[in-house]
Amino acid sequence: MKKLILSALCVMAMTSCETQKSLYSWYDSEDATYMYTKRATEETLAKAMAQYEKVISKQEGLRKVVPPGVNAEYGYLLCKAGKKEEGLTLLRAEIKAYPESEKFISRIINQLEK
Repeated sequence: MKKLILSALCVMAMTSCETQKSLYSWYDSEDATYMYTKRATEETLAKAMAQYEKVISKQEGLRKVVPPGVNAEYGYLLCKAGKKEEGLTLLRAEIKAYPESEKFISRIINQLEK
């Protein structure tokens, strides 16, 4: 009986150590964004934009959708880089994916459209 309980505890311990897959794949976009925020240069902007593009196009998380805020952040960077229509499209995609962001994102869109 003791062996059965011990083996059951070992099995439970081994299965509880399994790592869970993240809801979203971020691909170091946080680091690229931080570097751009810290030192805004063409190089850091390009790196941040490349990371956002990767997060949007290669989503391998459990949900298989773009994480909250990524479309908005990338869209805003595109607008700052002179690609206004692409940026506005991504800002609208943020509202479509996460309707609770509409109040905030719509203000940004209104300011960019002026």
